[in-house]
Amino acid sequence: MSVHRSRMTGRSRIAAAGTLIAVLSLLLSLPGAASAEDEPQRGSAYLGMGVLAHDGQGGLPRENRVAQTEGVDVSSHQGNVNWSALWTSGVKWAYVKATEGTYYKNPYFTQQYTGSYNVGMIRGTYHFATPDTTTGTAQADYFVDNGGGWSRDGKTLPGALDIEWNPYGDACFGKTPSAMVTWIRDFLTRYKARTGRDAVIYTATTWWSQCTGNYAGFGASNPLWIARYDTTPGTLPAGWGVHTLWQYTSSGPTVGDHDRFNGALDRVVALANG
Repeated sequence: MSVHRSRMTGRSRIAAAGTLIAVLSLLLSLPGAASAEDEPQRGSAYLGMGVLAHDGQGGLPRENRVAQTEGVDVSSHQGNVNWSALWTSGVKWAYVKATEGTYYKNPYFTQQYTGSYNVGMIRGTYHFATPDTTTGTAQADYFVDNGGGWSRDGKTLPGALDIEWNPYGDACFGKTPSAMVTWIRDFLTRYKARTGRDAVIYTATTWWSQCTGNYAGFGASNPLWIARYDTTPGTLPAGWGVHTLWQYTSSGPTVGDHDRFNGALDRVVALANG
């Protein structure tokens, strides 16, 4: 009898262990469960990725009497885009991710950049900055060499520098505010030397305050593309009295993030022409 009880206890332990393993497996399979596969891969970043993670998604923008022009921004996450549908919905301009760091080019770039142009949109390209990998100068060169150029054809917007929270590590890419300002300045200086245009700066006020010390030195030359998923653009970073573009949602009614240009379509053309 004692031997029989011992065997039964062993079976019970095995069964209990099996149940525990099953429960743990189920928990790990649930949405939000941490795993190595959940870590973002280099190249997967997109405009507003850090904004959504840190600032969240707010309400839809308030309507106002000032003319605004609807736009979108896209990356490889959108794949091949139905540009005709976007045009019909009222979208008149677009920004397409071209590059990231000095190691990634958007594999859908041609379809997205050429497709938006073919339906009549004014379009430009953006670069996702990774200041912890290479210099600002090197990344500006990589951007221009891989889709970030500009021409005065009335259909090409100046390139945009996407500088926001680091999705792969430290929020400020391991840089002090002064070092971050230097990195951004190096990128902007090189971009202008290569293209003749001042690049647009895409950022969020909270990141700018945290990682540049709310530096005010770029507002006089570089148009601001503010990211804030709420009813208004809110407080702007130091140096800018007005915004030029506003990314107001990451879950637009059609594809991609949706944006508004702070002006009528003729002002979008004016920015394109420089």
